[in-house]
Amino acid sequence: MPDTAPHTANRPALPPEIARRRTFAIISHPDAGKTTLTEKFLLYGGAIQMAGQVRAKGEARRTRSDFMQMEKDRGISVSASAMSFDYEGHRFNLVDTPGHSDFSEDTYRTLTAVDAAIMVIDGAKGVESQTRKLFEVCRLRDLPILTFCNKMDREARDTFEIIDEIQENLAIDVAPASWPIGMGAEFLGCYDLIHDRLELMDRADRNKVAQTVRLDGLDDPRMAEHVPERLLAQLREEVEMARGLLPTFNHQSFLEGHLTPIWFGSAINSFGVRELMEGIAHYGPPPQPQRGGREVAPEETAVTGFVFKVQANMDPKHRDRVAFVRLASGHFQRGMKMLHVRSGKQMAISAPVLFLAADREVTEEAWAGDIIGIPNHGQLRIGDALTEGEALKFTGIPAFAPELLRNARAGDPMKAKHLEKALMQFAEEGAARVFKPMLGSGFIVGVVGALQFEVLASRIELEYGLPVRFEGSQFTSARWVSGERVAVEAFANANKGHMATDHDGDPVYLTRLQWDIDRVARDHPEVRLTATKESTG
Repeated sequence: MPDTAPHTANRPALPPEIARRRTFAIISHPDAGKTTLTEKFLLYGGAIQMAGQVRAKGEARRTRSDFMQMEKDRGISVSASAMSFDYEGHRFNLVDTPGHSDFSEDTYRTLTAVDAAIMVIDGAKGVESQTRKLFEVCRLRDLPILTFCNKMDREARDTFEIIDEIQENLAIDVAPASWPIGMGAEFLGCYDLIHDRLELMDRADRNKVAQTVRLDGLDDPRMAEHVPERLLAQLREEVEMARGLLPTFNHQSFLEGHLTPIWFGSAINSFGVRELMEGIAHYGPPPQPQRGGREVAPEETAVTGFVFKVQANMDPKHRDRVAFVRLASGHFQRGMKMLHVRSGKQMAISAPVLFLAADREVTEEAWAGDIIGIPNHGQLRIGDALTEGEALKFTGIPAFAPELLRNARAGDPMKAKHLEKALMQFAEEGAARVFKPMLGSGFIVGVVGALQFEVLASRIELEYGLPVRFEGSQFTSARWVSGERVAVEAFANANKGHMATDHDGDPVYLTRLQWDIDRVARDHPEVRLTATKESTG
């Protein structure tokens, strides 16, 4: 995957415009409060005037980062969206990711396009299964991780217990950047351990920025004016223990992915968010080198980038597809001609966009680290490289074998051709795998999680006016077939009842039982079955 190179001190200085960029993703288990945190980031960055809360009713519920109808209806994020805004002299490129495990593939691809991640955990639940999975992906890439322990205004677990769980489950050192004062109904705010200052939460106004009280450490007599005696004694005792038992924040260790600073707060009450944003601005890495067959440094003058996501019908009024491109190097300007490496053709990029969730505006320029959208009609696919002439291949943006397979049937048999077009579009978007069996008619659709079938059916009906049914299939999984061309063709002809092609035309072996896979390994050593396929441009 476009892997982050080790963070070294001896790299040449970045141009100021690139150095001020921070490109990061927010990851979490569903319901940890990620969408609310994203909202507050936009609020503090001046990108929106009022936070729309996910749990509110009616229009107030339409959160900015969730633009698909189904996301709006259910209050869950099922598609990663990108947002760019300025904060205290830095340009933040924030990529929100689906929390729901059924959409983890989209998240996996998104993590190839960022330089750091914010891990949001629920103070009552600690490290949950999806958090663990996503963390492992970050670990594979040595991504620096900042942790935000959310919902401290509700009953939460003991602070040391939460930190222990992160250290044990995720095998990473944890350095507290702040320490909570009370919890649940008694939660007053936090003590900022990095700047030795008191941060108090305003319970009356959820959108109000926390009050900062500058003090001379925990022993400042003025602490007693703001914190009740019992909570103050507890805070002093806990901070003394924390400073004795836990590592202090080490910037290099953080950049190498070995240590995570943790902030405590309540995103819905706008508390702890500003401190987290300051943490990203001051400690987060600027754009890092990417792997494109060679190391591509952000300060190189030639513009390069790779497609990590394709989103169809972001604007239902125009049947467009937008390719999300992470710029790896250079200073991009609107109207530039770029080489589309996979096809070998030049593309004039006349309407590049920057995103603020569902809103997008044409941008005149962008720099390494930025994420731009390129509207197109299907030319750009996940993994494609765009360069000023060099034949780079940004490797490792993965496609995973689906875990659930179903037959797709158009509600109206006369519209089977339209259904094929819709399914192919979703396949190119990475929203599903679509297989055309060698024998028989129709399509087999494969997904990672069952909720994806609901989303697909809903989107096909909304965006194409096509009712669709997903029915049980005799097959349970799929594997890509590779090997010498002659061997693959001979294998396909001998196993027609199991063979299909994916939307790229690559051969796929459909299986009913593990026995099918074992049989191929035993009887056909000349071909290989794989559960992942690399999208390379």
